[in-house]
Amino acid sequence: MDSIPRLTSVLTLLFSGLWHLGLTATNYNCDDPLASLLSPMAFSSSSDFTGSPSSAQLNWRVGMGGWSPAVSNAQQWLQMDLGNRMEITAVATQGRYRSSDWVTSYSLMFSDTGHNWKQYKQEDSIWTFAGNMNADSVVHHKLLHSVRARFIRFVPSEWNPSGKIGMRVEVYGCPYKSDVADFDGRSSLLYRFNQKLMSTLKDVISLKFKSMHSDGVLFHGEGQRGDHVTLELQKGRLALYLNLDDSKARLSSSPPSAILGSLLDDQQWHSVLIERVGKQVNFTVDKHTEHFRTKGEADALDIDYELSFGGIPVPGKPGTFLKKNFHGCIENLYYNGVNVIDLAKRRKHQIYTVGNVTFSCSEPQIVPITFVNSTSGYLLLPGTPHIDGLSVSFQFRTWNKDGLLLSTELSEGSGTLLLSLEGAILRLLIQKTTEHMAEIFTGSSLNDGLWHSVSINARRSHITLTLDNDSASPAQDTAQVQIYSGNSYYFGGCPDNLTDSQCLKHIKTFQGCMRLIFIDNQPKDLISVQQGSLGNFSDLHIDLCSIKDRCLPNYCEHGGRCSQSWATFHCNCSDTGYTGGTCHDSIYEQSCEVYRHQGNKAGFFYIDSDGSGPLGPLQVYCNITEDKIWMSVQHKNTELTRVKGSNPEKPYTMALDYGGSMEQLEALIDGSEHCEQEVAYHCRRSRLLNTPDGTPFTWWIGRSNERHPYWGGSLPGVQQCECGLEESCLDIQHFCNCDADKDEWASDTGFLSFKDHLPVTQIVITDTNRSNSEAAWRVGPLRCYGDRHFWNAVSFYTEASNLHFPTFHAEFSADISFFFKTTTLSGVFLENLGMKDFIRLEMSSPSEIMFAIDVGNGPVELIVQSPSLLNDNQWHYVRAERNLKETSLQVDSLPQSTRKTSEEGRFQLQLNSQLFVGGTSSRQKGFVGCIRSLHLNGQKLDLEERAKVTSGVRPGCPGHCSSYGSNCHNGGKCVEKHSGYSCDCTNSPYEGPFCQKEVAAVFEASTSITYVFQEPYPVTKNMSLLSSSIYTDVTPSKETIALSFVTAQAPSLLLFINSSSQDFLAVYICKNGSLRVRYQLGKEESHVFTIDAENFANRRMHHMKISREGRELMIQMDQQLLLSYNFSPEVEFRTVRSLTLGKITENLGLDSEISKANMLGFVGCLSSVQYNHIAPLKAALRHATIAPVTVHGTLTESSCGSMVDSDANAVTTVHSSSDPFEKTDEREPLTNAVRSDSAVIGGVIAVVIFITFCIIGIMTRFLYQQKQTHRTKQMKEKEYPDNLDSSFRNDIDLQNTVTECKREYFI
Repeated sequence: MDSIPRLTSVLTLLFSGLWHLGLTATNYNCDDPLASLLSPMAFSSSSDFTGSPSSAQLNWRVGMGGWSPAVSNAQQWLQMDLGNRMEITAVATQGRYRSSDWVTSYSLMFSDTGHNWKQYKQEDSIWTFAGNMNADSVVHHKLLHSVRARFIRFVPSEWNPSGKIGMRVEVYGCPYKSDVADFDGRSSLLYRFNQKLMSTLKDVISLKFKSMHSDGVLFHGEGQRGDHVTLELQKGRLALYLNLDDSKARLSSSPPSAILGSLLDDQQWHSVLIERVGKQVNFTVDKHTEHFRTKGEADALDIDYELSFGGIPVPGKPGTFLKKNFHGCIENLYYNGVNVIDLAKRRKHQIYTVGNVTFSCSEPQIVPITFVNSTSGYLLLPGTPHIDGLSVSFQFRTWNKDGLLLSTELSEGSGTLLLSLEGAILRLLIQKTTEHMAEIFTGSSLNDGLWHSVSINARRSHITLTLDNDSASPAQDTAQVQIYSGNSYYFGGCPDNLTDSQCLKHIKTFQGCMRLIFIDNQPKDLISVQQGSLGNFSDLHIDLCSIKDRCLPNYCEHGGRCSQSWATFHCNCSDTGYTGGTCHDSIYEQSCEVYRHQGNKAGFFYIDSDGSGPLGPLQVYCNITEDKIWMSVQHKNTELTRVKGSNPEKPYTMALDYGGSMEQLEALIDGSEHCEQEVAYHCRRSRLLNTPDGTPFTWWIGRSNERHPYWGGSLPGVQQCECGLEESCLDIQHFCNCDADKDEWASDTGFLSFKDHLPVTQIVITDTNRSNSEAAWRVGPLRCYGDRHFWNAVSFYTEASNLHFPTFHAEFSADISFFFKTTTLSGVFLENLGMKDFIRLEMSSPSEIMFAIDVGNGPVELIVQSPSLLNDNQWHYVRAERNLKETSLQVDSLPQSTRKTSEEGRFQLQLNSQLFVGGTSSRQKGFVGCIRSLHLNGQKLDLEERAKVTSGVRPGCPGHCSSYGSNCHNGGKCVEKHSGYSCDCTNSPYEGPFCQKEVAAVFEASTSITYVFQEPYPVTKNMSLLSSSIYTDVTPSKETIALSFVTAQAPSLLLFINSSSQDFLAVYICKNGSLRVRYQLGKEESHVFTIDAENFANRRMHHMKISREGRELMIQMDQQLLLSYNFSPEVEFRTVRSLTLGKITENLGLDSEISKANMLGFVGCLSSVQYNHIAPLKAALRHATIAPVTVHGTLTESSCGSMVDSDANAVTTVHSSSDPFEKTDEREPLTNAVRSDSAVIGGVIAVVIFITFCIIGIMTRFLYQQKQTHRTKQMKEKEYPDNLDSSFRNDIDLQNTVTECKREYFI
């Protein structure tokens, strides 16, 4: 490109910087007194005690010695005219000289014209200044940001209660110089370049504008290749269109690059700054900035011929514009350091003027009013009564959906007129009687904050309602409705003393702004209303529109959608993953460890690593096991991938997508104790890492986009594979198996576990382009375990000890959560101070937690009272939050304490001291006890690390089982760990992290489990934590038996406990489905307990518990006590020898009743079987090789719950390994991925052989079934004992049928 335009752009940016520097220097000493030289005529007021204007300069002692109004109330004000627009930087006040009259607080308003005032704000709220405490001392205030205005008003809000309002004032600043251009909506300025094309890599455009029109183009430029830049006012907001070198993007069709601002048609000055460097753009409107990157390929903005300001003129058609022109004033317009308006004023040749552009700002004399109260407030204006017809028009703007706009009683008894907003729709109702009514609905979404014009006209029975120049008429026939103008028109609301016929009061009061009110075609002077000479009003601000966009900026976090009413804003948090008043709180937990602690089982979960912080949630798999809680994050390239044809000049690369941002993955990794990722490289004549000093042929990219030439199982910085470290490679001269470069398949597989390098984001392979060379790779999921923060705890031993951290920055939202335990009476958990603001959390009493916060409006205290003591040395949870909607405090699961946040006043929390944890800056009222898992706005504070270097504080806190031991269910034992606890399920029939997972198995007719009680057996070698008492001898004085079962078979033997040749306990289902418990105590004494509450062979899950303590017996079924019995004192219980589940295979000399039940065995599912501290079913499934247990027949682990209401033989087996990302055997590559062509031929041959064998197998099966049917018939006749009755023979026949076809049995 031409270098001259680029040089020009650089020079313009240089001049722009010098201009801004000069402006700063000019304003450096802008603190001259401005009011002291004013004449008394420059002062005016709402009223004056003397009846005429009084001078009120600082230290004025003449006459009244200052200003006092005729009446002291909140509607009074003191105003001064500075003569010209000034830069105002400070103000000062005194009371009235030698009096008891002074103002204790006040607010400020500014204006260029003496009308359409603007209130001074700080922190986006109307600011209240502290006033005087006596009549003569001076109170000075430096404005946080200077104001440019000609008129200034002091509005007292509070004054000396023993006196009245009295003021002497001073204003400080300096003259304000500016270049202004006025555009009338049909004009523009064209800034023409010195060459045909202006190409810039950097641009700075700044200006200020004011307008009462909501639409119009402020500037535009475009090039022939599609480049364009346009700034346009659209519905009171500024839209910036910017495109670089993209011919497809046209202004007429492309969306805006950015939209900023709101309510910019308020006839107040607004500043705009656009800064561009290449594709990066900063767009600022007033104090709000948006950063974005432009579309297009190039970095330069190419504009042809000219830039137009104020509109987009059509070439060759003077006075014609493509879009609506800007109508208003622009000041200090700079384009890359060029003062465009100054060039236009001096009629320089670079500027061409289209239409009428003047160089002073014409100010329309429009007086807006604001209805501020939601329950009261009105404006009464007189009409001209008895005129045949009616004409009323005005403009309004609001955020509310409902409100009364106008109500009047018409003359001549012609009825009542009502104009209102209902559901953001305009409704006009003229009603004389219930029979004669005219009603019009028009418009929609009129609560959008924009100005809307309304006109009502009634002439000769014809009624028209016009909204924004669109007319509407009633659907009803209004021929009989005669309208006469009313005498009194009530806008916005009604006085309390009127009847409904005079003013309809049942409709909600309007909150919003109005202007340009005409009645009977005559404009109404609202300044006269303010002065009391026309009409009346209440709760009304006259001469300003104080509408506020509460959604700018958008305080709804994490993508929450903001909506608003006049008084507040609301956040829609749906589909964001967050909740709360400002969508601040994540609905997801911060780790798999927290999900486990809540009792969740393995599965997919969303993890939000930084809680309420900026990072969003990420879906992971939590494999919640008894030992470690593994978190897996899978990427989208899970299969073994074949690679051919790559070389250093044309490498193979593959990027891995984990479904989240790198920041999310880093947060997951950094919060874990250990992370790893398996990498596998299968090779044939494809080298991997070369030599430790050579250039690697394959490498991977990690989190910091760095290249890593080491492989799984090796260490960072060591260019080797796992076999190289172990000295076990195929070729001892190389450090990877693949580097041997053999013409046969080999592999290098291992785990990468250096957290700072994980995850693997890309893999690069360069050596598969030689003859017979190929490779295959696989990168496993990112797997991590251990939460570094959930159990991060410290112990405070003295009240003077504490931990200190950097200042807690939480201007708009603050959330604090932690666990604590203590035995002390009180103490401060956390404190952070500012100049005036502070935040504090403390235990104020043994049963009370207090959250105190002050953002400058006075302290707010929330207290939660606990019905039980909190200093019980148990862990308790505390969460406190403050946002722009509410302040809340939660303790454990107690009712939350909440208080709404004030919408007005200061709302930014400004802290500057260190954050103290466990104490205060004064080292008093410190906390003695333990605090863990401290989070501030989602950030996790490492308490243990800080405690290592702090006296009086120790890392860690013992005693987790005292709080969480109850989480170990079903006989599980809590085991204390440094970081948390675990549940030992050795003595429980259940397993899992909390001993809640059932251990169950499906039994067939021949299945039998026999447990023999003898000396203890170790569960595992050298494992002291697992108690071996599960296999010890049983004391007969006390026994507890529990089991769950599902079956459809009756009779059926569930459990048999043998004590001697004659003593036993049997649990079985009788033929009729009743459950029987039989104690055989000796040869003659038998105790039989039958439970016939229902048919227990009904394919339903049933839970049985038998408890005997001494001679007292209790039997429960399905959690209901069904039997209680006391054995006689002569009964003697013998030591238990063995326990059998299912069919008894030994010859124990069973009697006929037990033999009948045992003949069929047990067909169904047993789970959670327990005898005292012994779990025989669990021992058979988990420790069959070392436990004294014998299994006969087929025993299939399953879930009894899956058998309920289903075919017991169709149950799908549930395996204990639940990680869906479990790795497969990859010693050889997957067949479809890497097999050579010869393997395909072999596969075809194998398929043919397989089909042949299938045909032979089917034929063999058919012949076998025919033979087996004949044999079955013969065996039935031979096997029956002579003493079996015929009915029982039929039952056995049925069971044999079931054995042959179990599915039919369970139907």
